Amino acid sequence: MWAVIMLCSQIPVIAQQASQVSSPDKSIAVNIWLSKGQLQYAVFRQQAEVLQPSLLGLSTSAGNFVTQLQWVSASKPMLVQETYNMVNAKKQNIRYVANEIKVVVKNAQQQSMHVVFRVSNDGVAFRYVLPWINSTTTILEEHTTYALSTAAKGWLQPMSVAKTGWEHCHPSYEEKYMMGIAAGTPSPMAGWVYPALFKTGNNWLIITETDMDGRYCGTRLSNDSGKAIYKVTYPDPREVFTNLGHLPQYSSAMQSPWRILTIGTMASIAQSTLGTDLAPAAAKKDYSFVQPGKASWSWINSKDDFIVYDEQKRYIDYAAQMKWQYCLIDADWDTKIGYEKVQELAKYAATKNVGLLLWYNSAGDWNTVKYHPKGLLLTKESRQQEFARLQAMGIKGIKIDFFGGDGQSMMQYYIDILEDAADYKLLINFHGATLPRGWHKTYPHLMTAEAIYGMEMVTFEQSAADNQPAHCTVIPFTRNAFDPMDFTPMNLYRLTHSKSIRRTSGAFELALSVLFLSGIQHYAENPDGMRQVPVFVQEFLQQLPNHWEDVRLLQGFPGKEVVMARKSGNKWYIAGINGEAKAKSWALNLHQFGKSTATIITDVENGQLFGQQTINIHQAPQQLSVKGYGGFVMVLE
Repeated sequence: MWAVIMLCSQIPVIAQQASQVSSPDKSIAVNIWLSKGQLQYAVFRQQAEVLQPSLLGLSTSAGNFVTQLQWVSASKPMLVQETYNMVNAKKQNIRYVANEIKVVVKNAQQQSMHVVFRVSNDGVAFRYVLPWINSTTTILEEHTTYALSTAAKGWLQPMSVAKTGWEHCHPSYEEKYMMGIAAGTPSPMAGWVYPALFKTGNNWLIITETDMDGRYCGTRLSNDSGKAIYKVTYPDPREVFTNLGHLPQYSSAMQSPWRILTIGTMASIAQSTLGTDLAPAAAKKDYSFVQPGKASWSWINSKDDFIVYDEQKRYIDYAAQMKWQYCLIDADWDTKIGYEKVQELAKYAATKNVGLLLWYNSAGDWNTVKYHPKGLLLTKESRQQEFARLQAMGIKGIKIDFFGGDGQSMMQYYIDILEDAADYKLLINFHGATLPRGWHKTYPHLMTAEAIYGMEMVTFEQSAADNQPAHCTVIPFTRNAFDPMDFTPMNLYRLTHSKSIRRTSGAFELALSVLFLSGIQHYAENPDGMRQVPVFVQEFLQQLPNHWEDVRLLQGFPGKEVVMARKSGNKWYIAGINGEAKAKSWALNLHQFGKSTATIITDVENGQLFGQQTINIHQAPQQLSVKGYGGFVMVLE
């Protein structure tokens, strides 16, 4: 109670126009109040200010909720609890507990706006509700802001400008992160994407959104130059499905996606499930066909010219040898191989216990990409016809590429694909796409999505290869914090058909197989490269779990290093990467896992690619030396 009184004392408002809600453990508190007709809020953790007074509000075609607001009511805190299971996330059995309040204000036209806040031990979520809508109403602008201290630092990915890039395919969340920049630094492009990571004082903060049901648009953050106030911003009007709109539009009660702020230590960020906690549960359908796994994939190393029958059969054999569950055939398969021969490959793959995945171009007229099959998913009738054909062929899933942004109609297109694919038991991978925003909870057959400057960029540009070590240490705390990510990691031997020289070590690359989360992990190593690595590395990848039950961050700092532990069954897998050129020594508390031995695969200096050793675990921290841009994996049992 003392903490709440202290926090309230910082807000000079009358009691009837303010409310507070705290997390169940009282570590996080949110104050909401009305000041000069504007609704504002502030966030504290352990009595330290995380968000300075920030704005709430909406502008709609039927009325505005920005100024001249009047306080109506605030409910008493109510405990909200949910338990759910995931097979495509950092944890399997998840329990969400939060305190919820609802603040109601009204505008000059006596229309009401509800703002629902939920505060859990790892963060804050809030959403807008307009219950009075009964005719077509457009949400014109959202006025939500996140006001940070100017002393805060950010790890942020710029939002690319619509219709730019190769074949006008942007935006696709594939820009380089700007690391440790001063809060308020202007974006070099069109704002900032989610999740946005900040450090303010002793607290870390990650901002994102979830519960995107297709009726709202995806949003991003923008800020005025030099001001550490970040505003929720709608997408470019050009980011739309053909001839449809980019703004949210409702003809009945509206509720926005949840705005999410995960708050705490670096471990809080790495271990939080807030991005799925607030996402809707899956519909009661048969999702028994959803099987996480790993995939071989020829394109990352051999590119377009090798999408041919014999090469794809070789990669099916490779997947079978590695005990991987899938093989992906990439673009132009419909003409370079053909449906009939692909069905033949699917039957052959099934005899090897390998499922076949096929590439598709999402595009209508929103870009000029020529790769195909193209245009087959644009209408429900065409989608269902194609999905039925694939199901009959024995195809297990599809990778759909080159989407056109975050406008409301484009977000609805994603949902439409997911809804129809579930009926035909097809797994989905969105590539050249938006951030999934918790969709993999609502649609468990969404196995992964790209939305990252990934391994393919390393094969294209030396600058991407030079940046990769630091880049990979940012991703677990940003893009991959909540949603599965198709980075296509792990090139163990050397890049082929590439102009780039990889800077990372083999053990660094191997560690990505544990660090990065994806329902289907497409590996960037080819059969020839895999033959160059020791048998113990091959066996590690053959036995690596397909999904995880729990996670712990042992240490990490974005841009510098990550050491993370993941649990499967009675084993813990630990992986670490060094994002800097200098060698490091890490002191790791392995005793906490309750295991007696650890098998470690690391880099070695004797001309070999990898070394392996088994050690006994003691109570004292274990010292592990890692070379610059190096890494390790460890299995505890």
